[in-house]
Amino acid sequence: MQKVVEASGISKKFGETQALKNISFEVNEGEIFGFIGPDGAGKTTLFRIITTLLLPDEGEMKVLGLNSKTGFKELRKNIGYMPGRFSLYQDLSVEENLNFYATVFGTTVNENYDLISDIYSHIEPFKKRLAGKLSGGMKQKLALSCALIHKPGLLVLDEPTTGVDAVSRSEFWDMLKKLKQYNITIILSTPYMDEAMRCDRVALIQGGQILSIDKPQKIKEGFSKKLFRAKASEKYGLINALRQYPETVTAYPFGDSVHVTFINDKFDNSIFMHLKKMGIDDAIITETEASIEDRFLELMKKA
Repeated sequence: MQKVVEASGISKKFGETQALKNISFEVNEGEIFGFIGPDGAGKTTLFRIITTLLLPDEGEMKVLGLNSKTGFKELRKNIGYMPGRFSLYQDLSVEENLNFYATVFGTTVNENYDLISDIYSHIEPFKKRLAGKLSGGMKQKLALSCALIHKPGLLVLDEPTTGVDAVSRSEFWDMLKKLKQYNITIILSTPYMDEAMRCDRVALIQGGQILSIDKPQKIKEGFSKKLFRAKASEKYGLINALRQYPETVTAYPFGDSVHVTFINDKFDNSIFMHLKKMGIDDAIITETEASIEDRFLELMKKA
């Protein structure tokens, strides 16, 4: 299987801040490869190195078979990049933005229209509208169309669905899946765990280091303890009370409940007596399945 990205020992510092520390990974042709991590984890810095916008201080980055330092001119013709912040020309129309980017890459909209038709058809009725006047979901589709118009071998998307409504997020992912027929490799970052599950493989990254790389389901299955879901009317009181219970290992908020682990992977009635003393008398605790987020928190704690 052909490797589209091969990173070996990539490190990058900004002053005293170590943004990336000895990062190594590979991305296969045709994969949707996701990076999951909090703000400041190093995702954007890594993406800028992949797209030849930054040079690493140490290590080697090969993209599409070329060294990112020496082959950057050729690589920039074959990479599509969609940064986290909308970066198109807001005072140009939808149509003008798309034509401009096609011209920059030496192609035309007509030449590669088949590639973007599923995406662009959603916004084509508004092609005369200024980009700055589009909704979040429409801006996202325009940015993706512009990133794809030159039919790149690699598409890099930095949190492309942040701030977009749930319906637009779902549509966006349907479009990404369809790009597989064109053998376009996709690297992306996302803060949404449901999106992480739609990737072929994911890398968990924290503090400039990769904690784990695997298929999403495999990462979930790597959770090392039994996980329990606790729920009560006073959620934050429940978190505090659980963290003070002697048998508790971890207790993290998760939606409208708390995910908790115990020393011996079990609990008894003493926990309900403890919670009652702490003013929580309506707690319900049941076993639950770990998510990628649970595994990520576990790996962060070990790190």
